[in-house]
Amino acid sequence: MSETNTPKTGKNGREIRKIVLAYSGGLDTSIIIPWLKEQYPGAEVVCVCTNVGQAEDWEGMEKKALASGASKLYTLDVQEEFVRDYLWPMLRAGAIYEGKYLLGTSIARPLQAKKQVEIALQENADALAHGCTGKGNDQVRFELTYKALAPHLEVIAPWRMWHIRSREQAIDYAKEHGVPIGDISKKNIYSRDWNVWHMSHEGGELEDTWVRPSAEMFQLTTDPRNAPDEEQEIVIDFEHGIPVSVDGISMKPLEMLNHLNAIGAKHGVGRADLVETRLVGMKSRGVYETPGGTILYTALRELEMITLDFDTLAMKNELALKYADLVYAGKWFTHFRNSIDAYMHAAAEYISGSVRIVLYKGNVMIAGRTSPYSLYLEDLASFGESAYDHSDATGFINLYGLSTGVAAIVHDKKLKTDAGPAVEMRAMAGFSEK
Repeated sequence: MSETNTPKTGKNGREIRKIVLAYSGGLDTSIIIPWLKEQYPGAEVVCVCTNVGQAEDWEGMEKKALASGASKLYTLDVQEEFVRDYLWPMLRAGAIYEGKYLLGTSIARPLQAKKQVEIALQENADALAHGCTGKGNDQVRFELTYKALAPHLEVIAPWRMWHIRSREQAIDYAKEHGVPIGDISKKNIYSRDWNVWHMSHEGGELEDTWVRPSAEMFQLTTDPRNAPDEEQEIVIDFEHGIPVSVDGISMKPLEMLNHLNAIGAKHGVGRADLVETRLVGMKSRGVYETPGGTILYTALRELEMITLDFDTLAMKNELALKYADLVYAGKWFTHFRNSIDAYMHAAAEYISGSVRIVLYKGNVMIAGRTSPYSLYLEDLASFGESAYDHSDATGFINLYGLSTGVAAIVHDKKLKTDAGPAVEMRAMAGFSEK
């Protein structure tokens, strides 16, 4: 074997003869193919593209991958699995990162990396590669999944190694190496990620946090100003925290999400503009469109409010924050995430019922909620005649406020010198002077 065809050894001492690349068909991952073949002479590059709901030229993708130097391309439609096994558990958990981000990109990466690992093991590959940059979140999400599912495989991250540092340089590299880039140009300023849950937008004028996003940037949702002038009411049914039907029609997970996406997008629902904290520490601005997800989160939250007791709901809210952090950080395949999901599964035992939603010009409004497990008892809550005995509150408040009264007595410096007020305060706290 000639010198140029001698397999290169990886960091773990293993010869790199076959590399499985997470491939999107975009500019970044397309130029990685010839770069890998240059850096690892004689190595075969196998591409894997997972369909999680993004719009792609699926027929032309294989042709593009092969033209770029790949030996083969696997295209995997995992949309149903994505909704059922990833989005629905995340929804049930109520996970929202930093109070605004519904985690559309974050939640897709573990599944995409998992499928890449499965192909790598099937192909008996030596290494895994991805096109994530060295200052983003996705590099962590992909590589934590690699570590969890195939820690023995070499990991290659070109963006942390090569000289390319801009979109313009990437385009130039593609042209130099005969990589087909279609209508990609240096004028396409936005970086977007799209799946069945959401679409994200970064870059361009969004890098100035004072600038309002242009109307032309949005791809999924109608401008609320141009949305229908009439409200639309829908009813969503849940069983154990999982959505099962809309307007009385049972639907499979993917079918339901697509249906709600269409309705929400029509009414301009689900736009979010936020500056988030990346894993590497920097702040980053992103604009997200999540129409169906916004509807579902709003509806499920209302159902929880009538079906969960104080302690269960309080703990669920606390764990939801941690769950969101885990998803954002790519820690999906961890014992901790599984443990939290075990709690969410148990907590959702009684989260079943129906929620009436009204959509109007970007707004999601609650019109009603009902459940056979509702803890709301009209007789108790009513301001009219009820079975509630108001006199019971006196003893409750005396006991509930005992610690508050004790603290007031101890901390009031006047008690040390003024016996009169001390006696009065002790009497107010319910103490006997015997």
